[in-house]
Amino acid sequence: MNKPLRVMKFGGTSVGDAACIARVAQIVRDASRQDAVVAVVSAMSGVTNRLIEAATCSEAGDRGQVDVIFAALRQQHETALNALIHDGERRKQVAARLEKIFSEGERLYQGTALLREVTPRALDAISSLGERLSAPLVAGALSEIGARSEAVEATELIVTDSYHGGADPLMNRTRERSEARLLPLLEQGVVPVVTGFIGATEDGVLTTLGRGGSDYSATILGAALSADEIIIWTDVDGVLTADPRLVPDAQTIPEISYREATELAYFGAKVLHPKTLRAVEQAGIPVWIRNSFAPERTGTKITPRGRSNGGGVKALTAIRDVALITVGGPGIVGVPDVVGRTFSTTAQVRANVLLISQSSSQNDICFIVAASDAKRTVEALRNEFAQDVAHEKVEHITLDPNIAIVAVVGENMRGTPGVAGRTFNALGRENVNIIAIAQGSSESNISFVVAEKDMKVALAATHREFGLSARKPAETVVTRS
Repeated sequence: MNKPLRVMKFGGTSVGDAACIARVAQIVRDASRQDAVVAVVSAMSGVTNRLIEAATCSEAGDRGQVDVIFAALRQQHETALNALIHDGERRKQVAARLEKIFSEGERLYQGTALLREVTPRALDAISSLGERLSAPLVAGALSEIGARSEAVEATELIVTDSYHGGADPLMNRTRERSEARLLPLLEQGVVPVVTGFIGATEDGVLTTLGRGGSDYSATILGAALSADEIIIWTDVDGVLTADPRLVPDAQTIPEISYREATELAYFGAKVLHPKTLRAVEQAGIPVWIRNSFAPERTGTKITPRGRSNGGGVKALTAIRDVALITVGGPGIVGVPDVVGRTFSTTAQVRANVLLISQSSSQNDICFIVAASDAKRTVEALRNEFAQDVAHEKVEHITLDPNIAIVAVVGENMRGTPGVAGRTFNALGRENVNIIAIAQGSSESNISFVVAEKDMKVALAATHREFGLSARKPAETVVTRS
């Protein structure tokens, strides 16, 4: 292609209703006048949660509630369709596609009700319905305002492994399929509107990339097509120095590195899915975070090296809904391979370990997992160490759900002395007790665990200590998109 290629992803709030979708269509149409554009879309706001709720009701045999939820979802999408698409033939075509997807969903719920079980494969198929409904609406809205467009299901493009609920892409096959399917459309001036969040195995079995995975879809496709840039459109102005709901004077960061953005996403920043940048790191493709409700604002540019802000700390983030698991007791020093057994057992239940801390005496190993993984992880550990507990070599395996992680992130922290000291002094002045501490070997992240009730105070104190509120926010300019 002679034109630059831009992959533009729009999240659930950006396609939340007809007015939002109309705004998205204008952004994409304007960009496509100068560049080749691939749009990646999430489900409309709240739809995936409702689909999963319906799956739970179906599993419990509550068919009446499933019908209520489905009726509301039909109404939501029909209302958007009628508001967005006025051409009779085009509306008829999109309506037929939506009806086909709803019918498929009803069959999935019927199967779930019969089995009284939601299998991981079935949950992926059910969860994907929202994106599959959204893409035809966005493509239709684009066609309505004069931009040639086609809805494309990512099952045709993104080839993954067979792990349902969090599949990983197979990039070589994904590249082959994406080029074969999308490049001819782009060369004809057509804007493909691709379903985010989903892919398929080599055998065509639908998979999902994990909740929030539409960001990841965009970077997978961007890497597969060697895009010039990727823009993730959301409902915030970019990557902020902290969550503005917790720190009201948080500022937009103009430019940030891949490593910094990944650390922030991993430790709870909602603006990016944690896996998002994996696909583009090798190619060095810039990724923008921008606000679809204020497209005139620059947003944040994510690049391989980022840009220094004149200080070591660039941003803070925090995670709630996590739990602290401790394996301990004086006797564990003599238990063979206690660390290996602890984490191999945790891996077997597919629990993601967010932070690890161990006392120098080796009497305690503590680590953090998502709250949703905590119960089954503790049960698995108690089974693994049952004999050791019985012989009092392992004294306790405990769970504390009332904690939070706060992460202090900055690429230049490694060359800035005193960051840790200033952090902990600031917390001490606010009487915030630190439960555990971890620092990665990269020295671009210091993470600490506090009681959940202290999280907001800890964020505000650290944000203030490093002067993040006082730094100049991103400049507001109008760009091509």
